Amino acid sequence: MYEKVALIGIGNIMFHDEGLGAYLVKYIEENYTSPENLTIVEGGTLGFSLMTYYQEYDKIIVVGTGSKEGPVGTLSSETAEEVISNESATRKTANEVEITMMLEICSFHEDMGEVQLITMVPFDIIDVKNALSKQTLEHMPKLVDATLDELKKSGISLKKKEKTVSFEDVVYAFANPKMSDYNHTYASV
Repeated sequence: MYEKVALIGIGNIMFHDEGLGAYLVKYIEENYTSPENLTIVEGGTLGFSLMTYYQEYDKIIVVGTGSKEGPVGTLSSETAEEVISNESATRKTANEVEITMMLEICSFHEDMGEVQLITMVPFDIIDVKNALSKQTLEHMPKLVDATLDELKKSGISLKKKEKTVSFEDVVYAFANPKMSDYNHTYASV
């Protein structure tokens, strides 16, 4: 259906649940095999440097926190047009403001891909803590399912790997990296 699809998880893992999009893509990388036409990006706080994906990919799925009304775990899925045209929406998080601004800028270019923004209401994005709250963690399977469904609508069905890793283990490893994880990078320097 689409030649090139990008799945981008956004959010700052330093602010507790703010990093749920980054954790989500790490979870998918660890637990599913991905086809060649899918690029998975841990976008973290890359902000405007993610704009190139909007212009170079046919379909872009962005996953992160949202401030829609509702309890923790409330999901929302919007197209770029819906995000831009929803002038009454309150953008409470830095990610929401930045994503909206990027979409507005990119919409002036003819070569912008189709964008779908999937967000989930978090429990805590204020505390400085590398992890997900218990309240948000229990809703992450819903966010995975929504992301996998959107990928499927885009013509991409991911296969679960034989050996899987729990969300808790993915979050812990990503939030608490060890130097031994990076030693191979610096060995040739």
